[in-house]
Amino acid sequence: MNDDLQLGYTPQQRRLFSKYAWRCLIMFSLLYMTLYCCRLNLGNAAGAIMDDMGWDTKDIGILTSSLFWAYGIGQLVNGRLSEIVGIGRFIVIAALLSPVCNILMSFQKSLLPMAVIWAFNGFFQSMAWGPGLALLSRWWPGRRHGFATGFANAFSGFGQALGMIMVAASLKLLPSLGWRSCFIVPGIVPLTVLAVYKLLVKESPSDVGLPEFSAEDPQTAESERRMRELVREKGALYPYLYLLKNRRFDAWMFIIFITGLTRYGMVTWIPLYFSDRFGVDVTAGLLQSLAFPVGMGIGTFVLPVLTDRFTPHDRLPAVIACGGVLAASITAFIFLDPTTAAGSAAVSAVLFTAGFAVYAINGCAFSYACDIGGRVFTATASGVLDFSAYMGAAVQSVIYGFFLRRMGWNMVFASIASMSVLIIIVSATNRKR
Repeated sequence: MNDDLQLGYTPQQRRLFSKYAWRCLIMFSLLYMTLYCCRLNLGNAAGAIMDDMGWDTKDIGILTSSLFWAYGIGQLVNGRLSEIVGIGRFIVIAALLSPVCNILMSFQKSLLPMAVIWAFNGFFQSMAWGPGLALLSRWWPGRRHGFATGFANAFSGFGQALGMIMVAASLKLLPSLGWRSCFIVPGIVPLTVLAVYKLLVKESPSDVGLPEFSAEDPQTAESERRMRELVREKGALYPYLYLLKNRRFDAWMFIIFITGLTRYGMVTWIPLYFSDRFGVDVTAGLLQSLAFPVGMGIGTFVLPVLTDRFTPHDRLPAVIACGGVLAASITAFIFLDPTTAAGSAAVSAVLFTAGFAVYAINGCAFSYACDIGGRVFTATASGVLDFSAYMGAAVQSVIYGFFLRRMGWNMVFASIASMSVLIIIVSATNRKR
């Protein structure tokens, strides 16, 4: 954290604040990264599950959709609820109960109970992100929102890469269990990180004997004061109306809906695309797909930091640029063959670029959630935005599964590319003049 931001502290208080701010950022990012292992393992193990259970893409679509719907609805509720009940409690519950759901999944033999358990997993997972951003907003001031949210988002991107690695490792370590190992091994990881998180992280500066930091500028201070006053005057649920009346917030909801549609369309279907179209086995397909989440992790850190520096009050120009890059890279992906040496390298480059662009947009969206929510409504704002993202994720399971059955793989990726154009249009019409 920049030393020139004293935030109303003495030098000694500032050093103590900085120490706990970094602990909060690093440990929450690591914890959230491991939670990705407990929700993306289903998509990564989809090929093995289909082979063992005799299922088709429709059945996998039902399972993934159950998580996305529950996660999205949970985000809508849990962001605001955590600000009322306590953000720290929600993060701990998420890290405890999501692994339990994963371990229960490994014992199931039919679709219905698996769909129910996976829906509960989605709801428990939704208790981490919005409260986590609210936690970060208590330790990282406005001029560092892009850095803090970008850092946490980067680890969630790397979490998708870790999720692929964990599935591949599970199949190698416990081959006799088959796909069931992909829910047992990843389920253990967040519990280990949670123990360290509880030892090191504090919920707010007051927990270490510090006052809340002072806002860097009078406008931010007045905005946060007014938001607190509105809650007292209009009730605990008013933050939803406060946000939805803002046209730019509505535009960000649509943008992140499209990125959810695009991102999870790629994450869910690319490993299956490699095995179905090119005969690549599950493990090799997962490893080939790693370039996408690695690009995501880098993109979602780099771009929000740049917008902190150059366009902190309007992050949409960066979104417009990423929308163009995303559309071009996904279009190029359709024409590449990963089974040749040159094709494999080109696929990795294109997937990295697509991942960078789509998750850079995501990072900017959650930086904006901290900007508009401050230390008062950040969990609510990020919860509503993540709800929109996962409604897109839920819809993609149905839409792309339909396209795949009726029109083939090319139509799946062509439709993903076309969605990027909508991002450009909405961003261009809602940026500040």
